[in-house]
Amino acid sequence: MSDRYAPRQWQPHEKPTLPGSASTPLHPARRRVQYGLVGIVVALTGGLSNALVTANLTYLQGTLGGYAYELAWLPAAYVMTNLSANLILVKFRQQFGLRLFTEIFLGLYALIAFAHLFVHSLASAIAVRAAHGLVGAALSSLGLYYMIQAFPARHRLKAVVTGLGLTQLALPLARVFSTELLEFGEWRGLYLFELGLAVFALACVLALKLPPGDRYRVFEKLDFATFTLFAAGAAGLAAVLSLGRYLWWTSTPWLGVVLALSIVLIAAAVTIEHNRRTPMINTRWLASADMIRLGLAVLLIRLVLSEQSTGSIGFFQTLGLGNEQLHALFWLMLLGAVCGVVASAFLINPQHVAQHLIVAIAAICIGCFMDARATSLTRPEQMYASQFLLAFGGTFFVAPAMVAGLGRVIAQPGNLISFVVLFGMTQNLGGLIGSAFLGTLQIVREKFHSSQLVEHLVLSDPQVAARVQAYANAYAHTLGDPAQRQAQALRTLGAVATREANVLAYNDVFMAIGCIAIATLAWILWNLFWRRVSRPAATAPTPPPPPATPSTA
Repeated sequence: MSDRYAPRQWQPHEKPTLPGSASTPLHPARRRVQYGLVGIVVALTGGLSNALVTANLTYLQGTLGGYAYELAWLPAAYVMTNLSANLILVKFRQQFGLRLFTEIFLGLYALIAFAHLFVHSLASAIAVRAAHGLVGAALSSLGLYYMIQAFPARHRLKAVVTGLGLTQLALPLARVFSTELLEFGEWRGLYLFELGLAVFALACVLALKLPPGDRYRVFEKLDFATFTLFAAGAAGLAAVLSLGRYLWWTSTPWLGVVLALSIVLIAAAVTIEHNRRTPMINTRWLASADMIRLGLAVLLIRLVLSEQSTGSIGFFQTLGLGNEQLHALFWLMLLGAVCGVVASAFLINPQHVAQHLIVAIAAICIGCFMDARATSLTRPEQMYASQFLLAFGGTFFVAPAMVAGLGRVIAQPGNLISFVVLFGMTQNLGGLIGSAFLGTLQIVREKFHSSQLVEHLVLSDPQVAARVQAYANAYAHTLGDPAQRQAQALRTLGAVATREANVLAYNDVFMAIGCIAIATLAWILWNLFWRRVSRPAATAPTPPPPPATPSTA
């Protein structure tokens, strides 16, 4: 082994916690503050890359000249590359060092953000989003490493929670200020801001470098075969989940073909890793009961958290409200997310991760059932409390779940990539599955409620006839022909029926998410109860035998 791959001699407090991470020397207070500020900038830079696009898909549709299903490719392309990026990025950090990793990927991020300014078509925008998915995965972990340097050793767990929580603030933050960017320069305003943030982050990390860490020779030839198969399969799965509800699952044959190929490719990658002597993904460790429970819990919570992005925001957009009318609601969401990060960092305890999940799910469940009473007269003010609870629960659960898995990784550092893949897949796929499921449920229930409402809209009903006449009278000053007034009145009645059907469908969505949250909460409580019951009871120590007495004559 060459000298550059030989482990260094570290002081006990300096030794890197995991392969590929930075060492942790003692820093003066001023430098810790600097590391913390750079960590915030880098973490938000990586998160805002996708959040700015996701929060403004409706507005980008007009400027890029695409249909809704075509614009869905933008966030889908980001997730397609982001899902599998950590397979290679973790090993890159381990073999080539964290400093080189930092400079290369932040430089790429700035170049890609600059390329956004020259995007003139939807196809080129999709290609740029796919490239950003790769480097965005790098920035998420980079912000975490900077935040770890900002905290003393006794508070290192709080640093991990804070670093992970910052990446969750990107979407609510993007909703708060992105409207002004669109007014400044339409979609170019978004990309100019993103470019400026990327260049600023690059300058920060060049001015304040991370401490060095150990380097290892970890790449093997089979790694690239696994990565190719897994990346292709994950990309296909992300595409199907993102576009299924727009193109409809049973009406587009290529969705089924891509889904089948994705399953085959991922299965092939898993088969290779299962039979390797030194696997990149430890399938046996991932198949253990604890890791399956953790992955399922994260997946379910991410699914119910889709209520905020797909449910409530979609509900208000259906009612015709724009971002400027939802501004106060977005501020409340951001405040709830910040409170979740702060509370999680303050209360974190590896022994009580399940309790964190219970609190998060309970907050989500209460928020969903509060929203399930919405009507067409509901306005953002009526959802302030519920959306605050949902935002709080969304950031309160992420870091404790990550810490629960990291505890097992520290005991077995070779499973780092396996855990990163598990956590990333459940986070990203949970969001995609949630959006796909809730969007599909909303469409199905809207059709059902529309059919039910239309059945009762007959002119022989006096109430219906009176409503049509009222609508016709409203057009008396603009339409002179009575037949045209009657036709316009019927169209208005149909639009009102569609609106009410959508409201009822969203109420069904909120109710379904609440039921899933209750089921998830019951499952976690049952696991806790079963563990306590099945734990072997401590047996009382056996008393020593009484001393032997001399025999009597």
